[in-house]
Amino acid sequence: MRIILLGPPGAGKGTQAVRLVERLGIPQLSTGDMLRAAVAAGTPVGLKAKAVMDRGDLVSDDIVVGIIADRIEEQDAKGGFILDGFPRTVAQADAFDRMLADKGLKLDAVIEFKVNQAELVERIVRRAKETEARGEPVRKDDNPEVFKTRLDAYKNQTAPLSAYYERTGMLKTVDGMKPIDDVTQAIKEILGR
Repeated sequence: MRIILLGPPGAGKGTQAVRLVERLGIPQLSTGDMLRAAVAAGTPVGLKAKAVMDRGDLVSDDIVVGIIADRIEEQDAKGGFILDGFPRTVAQADAFDRMLADKGLKLDAVIEFKVNQAELVERIVRRAKETEARGEPVRKDDNPEVFKTRLDAYKNQTAPLSAYYERTGMLKTVDGMKPIDDVTQAIKEILGR
């Protein structure tokens, strides 16, 4: 299965991705991890990415899609993969779809986590307090102001993907505010497993 998980930060995509990896036996692909691995391996796309990153620039959509194209050819991804955090823009989604088509592949599901953003901010504040109470360091992105900035970036750049995938008939939604096990069950039903 080839799956994309969409939704704002804190919506529970990472938690569900881990469960999907365990259940389906396919990898969760992180563009950041893939970029670092391609650079370390010195692949042609990795060398392009390194040159861009060394200049302090953002890696282009072409390079990111190229790295994903290389990664999905690896043995562990032959049966599918889970993307969480990519695509981030409609341009990336379009380039990704073209790349898949060139390989004779298609997505099986695009699952969007619908959330109440005000409640989501409260969830992050609560998570930060619980982490602090355990004496653990609080993640930088669990700071409410940083989190709100990330939410705004999501609304401006990534939220338009909902309409993009809805037009293709691929988009399915789950209530990301429900308990974790309920969200897992809703995803199972979407995937027919």
